[in-house]
Amino acid sequence: MRIARFAKDGMDPTYGIIELAVDSGEHPDTIATISGDPLAGVPVNYTGERFHLDEVRLLSPVIPRSKIIGIGKNYADHAKEMGGAVPEHLLAFFKPNTSVIGPGEPIIRPAGCDEISYEGELAIVIGRFCKEVPAERVKDVIFGYTIANDVTARDWQRTDGQWWRAKGSDTFLPLGPWINTHLSLEEAGHLSIQTTVDDDLRQDGNTREMVRGITDLVVELTKSVTLLPGDLILTGTPAGVGAVADGQEISISIDGLGTLTNKLISE
Repeated sequence: MRIARFAKDGMDPTYGIIELAVDSGEHPDTIATISGDPLAGVPVNYTGERFHLDEVRLLSPVIPRSKIIGIGKNYADHAKEMGGAVPEHLLAFFKPNTSVIGPGEPIIRPAGCDEISYEGELAIVIGRFCKEVPAERVKDVIFGYTIANDVTARDWQRTDGQWWRAKGSDTFLPLGPWINTHLSLEEAGHLSIQTTVDDDLRQDGNTREMVRGITDLVVELTKSVTLLPGDLILTGTPAGVGAVADGQEISISIDGLGTLTNKLISE
């Protein structure tokens, strides 16, 4: 399933199932409304309401209740372009849930920040409480996958001892457009990732290039951290990151997960 959150005509945020048309000319993409929170572990029930996708506003498909864990330098070419090698030990950091925005919402450059960079990434959405997960159980704790833009203030990243504002400022984590729940671990490990800025291709990678794959990341992280339903793991970004200017539009596409588009504006 492709699960999304959306708003329409003053409705409270609502979950729905994306139904992509085979022939968009004759049958437009739709979203079928479901009741409850699918991440709460309850069965999905259709309400009977259905809307054309262009009639609704897609929101972030998940607002993590607990935490977002980012992984740094998990692609060798990206580590090289950042001036170093892949770290011997896992390089991880936290982003707050207040950094989350949805598709189409603006990324806001904070006052005093001069260099904003995009990072297109595959995000793992956790589906159940888990700790010390063995490799053979990783598939059981993953709810699905979505697209993330790990927006980074490079000037603050270089000067600050911690990355709290460089990675965690408000609007610094666009997510969406939906969560794909039917990908296997093998499929999720072989997905094309492309990032464009104003239609100029900047990143062209594949999740098979990750140094530490999805299974390794979940196993390693849960040795010390308990993951909760709705928590996110950002798996790292391929080579090709770079600065964007105010008014430029960043689009990240991943096989089976759609395209996430956001524009940078000043505060």
